[in-house]
Amino acid sequence: MTDLDLSELDDRTRELDSAHVFHSWSAQAGLNPLVIAGGAGSRVWDHAGRTWLDFSSQLVNTNIGHQHPAVIAAIHEQADLLTTVAPATANLARGEAAKRITDRAPAGFSKVFFTNGGADANENAIRMARLFTGRDKILSTYRSYHGNTGAAVVATGDWRRIPNEYARGHVHFFGPWLYRSEFWATTPEQESERALRHLERVIQSEGPSSIAAILLETIPGTAGVLIPPPGYLAGVREIADRHGILIITDEVMCGFGRAGRWFAFEGYDLVPDLITFAKGVNSGYVPAGGVIISDTIAATWDTAVFPGGLTYSGHPLAMAAIVGSLDAMSSEGIVENAARVGREAIGPGLEELFDKHDIIGEVRGEGVFWALELVADRKTREPVGAAVIGRIKGALVERGLLPFVAENRIHVVPPCTVTDDEVAEALATYDEVLSLPSLVE
Repeated sequence: MTDLDLSELDDRTRELDSAHVFHSWSAQAGLNPLVIAGGAGSRVWDHAGRTWLDFSSQLVNTNIGHQHPAVIAAIHEQADLLTTVAPATANLARGEAAKRITDRAPAGFSKVFFTNGGADANENAIRMARLFTGRDKILSTYRSYHGNTGAAVVATGDWRRIPNEYARGHVHFFGPWLYRSEFWATTPEQESERALRHLERVIQSEGPSSIAAILLETIPGTAGVLIPPPGYLAGVREIADRHGILIITDEVMCGFGRAGRWFAFEGYDLVPDLITFAKGVNSGYVPAGGVIISDTIAATWDTAVFPGGLTYSGHPLAMAAIVGSLDAMSSEGIVENAARVGREAIGPGLEELFDKHDIIGEVRGEGVFWALELVADRKTREPVGAAVIGRIKGALVERGLLPFVAENRIHVVPPCTVTDDEVAEALATYDEVLSLPSLVE
């Protein structure tokens, strides 16, 4: 096809999208989404061939990068064999996927309940916690996102919860974040101690015997890549154990390499009771998620019927994508690359940007999971406004970098396969854009 023909494909894509596609979390009028026609590794492009370095990993999910050949081959092989099967059957791809996941989980986790994504993973983990404990309430933080289904969106702490509060039994509390401390803390240790005291008081006030579980993103992602301070998650475990409360770790965004480990909680002296996952388990090549269930909880339904299920639970194409992804991530050292590149390239590079640009109030993260907190004034820590973020995002896209922005932040979240050269390219683009006075005034 000619360049003109390919450009017309982009126009056709926009026309169809505008006429027929209803977009999530958006006012529909005036939308002009970027056209993505293809991708490979850390790059995507439109039909006409314009390319972008994808430092959003789409929605922080393409951990293995775009179009990894091992995952594509696994999906093709399964599609030739069997494209779909009911969840009540036994299927080899499903069993192989479950074994690979539990092999990477802590000891004492032998079973996986498969879902279609992260929201319904959290939905079913909440259900399991309530059924297992016989209690109702779920505690979660205000700075959190857990998905867009009935209970998951009400467990969410950010603005998306407010127009969707139809589920019952949810209580929120403040998690730790020293940079914008709710507890007047001045050190990480003080922030941890005071946040734990706050959680204890919330539990006491709600009645410990009414609380089924504490649902936590190990590293809150959309809320800002908020790294837990020393001792916090271990302290949550101690409080939960003392009151007979379960812990659900939401590893949907931070798991499977994103934090430089298979599970982010491995770095924080915590073993949960239920683990939810999606995104990076197969990088969204075919939608999949699930709950990894501790043996103690799973045994509840050895003789009793678990009252839940999904038509596409353990879908064979999704399961093949999981097998292909996890095998490739292991054999190619992809998780180790995420840890190394974060330690040696992204972290130091972002710190250099911090030293150069006063608009950056804080740099935080690990692995390939980082955030730049952008402020109008470093002393007052006033966040930059939406217009500034909009101009920065537009300038980055114009220069060939696809960013992830949220509120007053740029999240630096490339695939786990990202190279040092690609990091250097992205850092140079961030530097160029943040140096433009007209964008940051």
